[in-house]
Amino acid sequence: MRIITETGGRLDMDEEFTFVGLTVPKFAMASGGLLVAWGIIAYLTQSADPPSITAAIPAFVGFPMLGLGVMAERDNENLRHYMHTAMIVALAMVMMPIGMFWSMGVPDSSLTLASLLALLLIGATFIFAGIRSFRHARMLRESDVK
Repeated sequence: MRIITETGGRLDMDEEFTFVGLTVPKFAMASGGLLVAWGIIAYLTQSADPPSITAAIPAFVGFPMLGLGVMAERDNENLRHYMHTAMIVALAMVMMPIGMFWSMGVPDSSLTLASLLALLLIGATFIFAGIRSFRHARMLRESDVK
């Protein structure tokens, strides 16, 4: 994260926001890639016979996040739109596990629990980073106006 300093009545800050050393599009790619990998591992290691495709739900949610990060990196003109869409995906990542816990309680399967917690934590972290990024962009715009 970037430290903002005040010099002579104006804010000095980097134009590019970073979170844990990554730009938000790269953080989206890392988050999405992690979920895709987890979804594939969960699908391959589950004990259900026949295998249930629902074990790969983290991959299904992670893939759009990964794609939005890639598109944001390549098309800076539409960066804002991609990142707002990624925030909606992250909100779904948070709401799905909460809804599951609310309606069915804690799942018996440790693999299911781990997948739900991964979705919840990665989604909440991305929302946190996104809000910080949006605030940074607004402060940057306001400092240019003055």
